[in-house]
Amino acid sequence: MIFCGELALDGRVKPIAGCLSMAIQSRDSGYGDLTLPAQNAREAAVLNAVSVRPVNHLSEVVEYLNGRRDLPAFKFDLDSIWDAGATDELDLEDVKGQEHAKRGLEVAAAGNHNVLLVGPPGSGKTMLAQRVSGILPPLSFEEAIETSKIFSVAGILNSDPLIVRRQFRSPHHTISDAGLVGGGHIPKPGEVSLAHNGVLFLDECPEFRRNVLDLLRQPLEDGQVTIAGATIALTYPARFMLIGAMNPCSCGYSGDPVRPCTCPPRSVIKYRGRVSGPILDRIDLHIYVTISAFVLKQ
Repeated sequence: MIFCGELALDGRVKPIAGCLSMAIQSRDSGYGDLTLPAQNAREAAVLNAVSVRPVNHLSEVVEYLNGRRDLPAFKFDLDSIWDAGATDELDLEDVKGQEHAKRGLEVAAAGNHNVLLVGPPGSGKTMLAQRVSGILPPLSFEEAIETSKIFSVAGILNSDPLIVRRQFRSPHHTISDAGLVGGGHIPKPGEVSLAHNGVLFLDECPEFRRNVLDLLRQPLEDGQVTIAGATIALTYPARFMLIGAMNPCSCGYSGDPVRPCTCPPRSVIKYRGRVSGPILDRIDLHIYVTISAFVLKQ
């Protein structure tokens, strides 16, 4: 038997992070009985491979071990979560117009290619990117477990015990190194790992600090990120589809057929140079998004 939880001074058993990984390790190590805080029971029970016994207080465990009470195993209906998570996806079909950009994103989704969307403000770059996860293949059960493990370790699995939809992560350009690739005093997965099996969207790429963007080299190349500390090294999975979006220049209208650009040529070159060559080399498709008419279907 395995017992996991945080014990409060009054005997309460408080929830902890990473219970899904603990359940997997229990199964792989041959332990069939796992006692956990009640708040973590749904998360660990999605495997249906070990008996998960929820408890709220240490006294319940003591009485159970002494044979004075029973701790029934928690039963979880996986189908209900799986069916509920298959709805409410943003649909690329809702976008009318931008046929060139939509075709490029379909090719990228089919081949798992990284994409850079370049276009003036208001051309729909963000709107298009938000709908890419909806045209990717549905998550398999193994992929859902992989993704859910990362969220579990990060402590942000919330009320849903299993992630059943491909994630769309869109960090702000002020994000730190640790926020993007993971780390910290108590190491946690970063946005590249939270986007595992999904989409990582970097809006306004040139506004990200260059050293932060360059941290994407390893995960884009290897599909994982290694965080080395003073006493420990951790490796998190990070296989994601990268979608970047940027204006062609500081004012946003370089090359626009309607609105003239107000940036001097040197300024345009400097602006585009904020995204390093090694990162651009790892982006397969560059799609120019014009400001032609587009609407969402009503």
